[in-house]
Amino acid sequence: MKYVIRVLPVLYMGLIWLLSSMPSDAVVELPAEGIDAFIKESLHLVEFGLLYLLLFLAGLTFGGFRPVMSFVFMGVAILWGLVDEIHQSFVPARSATVIDFVKDTIGVLVVSHFMHHAYFSGKFKRLGDWLRKFESLFAVR
Repeated sequence: MKYVIRVLPVLYMGLIWLLSSMPSDAVVELPAEGIDAFIKESLHLVEFGLLYLLLFLAGLTFGGFRPVMSFVFMGVAILWGLVDEIHQSFVPARSATVIDFVKDTIGVLVVSHFMHHAYFSGKFKRLGDWLRKFESLFAVR
């Protein structure tokens, strides 16, 4: 199971790449144009926050998780957001904007705030307890 958890972030990055290669309405198009645009724009926050979360959980499976790893995973997720925007600039029917990259980054920073502080500083105690339990189940022994 720990190997599945370790591979999930890479698979998810591939999914992001695949979805970015398609027109924005290729998978889902809601009937109300304004709502469709709002939801899809909001997904930038969720999409890259989830990438950070998957990277963080994968990191826990190695044991000995350190703060620097959390920051490296933040950098990886943010960099993937930049790569995604550059990629989209070459895809017909897609656009790449600085504001989208900012939303990607905000998503990473919000999730990383909760994960990092829950695990390292004792804030968000229930989340921190769950993360340590997760680590003890899957970490290399």
